[in-house]
Amino acid sequence: ENEFGEVGIDENILSENAEEELIEVMNGCICCTVRGDLVEALKKLYKRVAQFDGVIIETTGLADPAPVCQTFFIDEDIKAMYDLDSVITVVDTKYILERLAEVKPEGVENESVEQVAFADKILLNKIDLAENEDELKKIEAELKKVNPIAPIQRTKNSVISPKDVLNIQAFELERVLDFDPEFLSEDAEHEHDSSVVSIAVKVQKDVNISMLEKWVQ
Repeated sequence: ENEFGEVGIDENILSENAEEELIEVMNGCICCTVRGDLVEALKKLYKRVAQFDGVIIETTGLADPAPVCQTFFIDEDIKAMYDLDSVITVVDTKYILERLAEVKPEGVENESVEQVAFADKILLNKIDLAENEDELKKIEAELKKVNPIAPIQRTKNSVISPKDVLNIQAFELERVLDFDPEFLSEDAEHEHDSSVVSIAVKVQKDVNISMLEKWVQ
């Protein structure tokens, strides 16, 4: 699980009864600044490969999927250890059209477009926030313009059967190379929007929510 900020919270909110193990990679995106941490985490996990069925990598919302996927093909050790099953992109019904249309500074990628383009499957989440069926169809049409191949599955509150997203064997290297011929190039670079920053404040006592919200605004 990857956090753009330096403080992670997911490990503390997951059920203690869960059999899964969570490894947090924080303070940067695993597509660039902490990509080496991802490689090291995968190699350490493989020492206990008999104890798990698979690895799920949750990136930040700012991550470019290409370098993350690339790791499974250009790092010889990781290539021998793992097979990339699929790239699943979760789309926010309320904001996706705004994000897709966002104009970034020159040389900066639109992460939303990249994430939709690389998806082997798209989960259109928060469908209850759409005004009507026509709005959902409009969103799906715009997503198809970016990625005409990936199936779109509608969800509410991210409720979905694990069999719909795990072990679906949907990743196809040939498809990726068709729209990104430089995918396997180690010299390929990408740039994040520098206007997006993260600030972490640790407080070991009760927090006044009203004051916190006022400070954030």
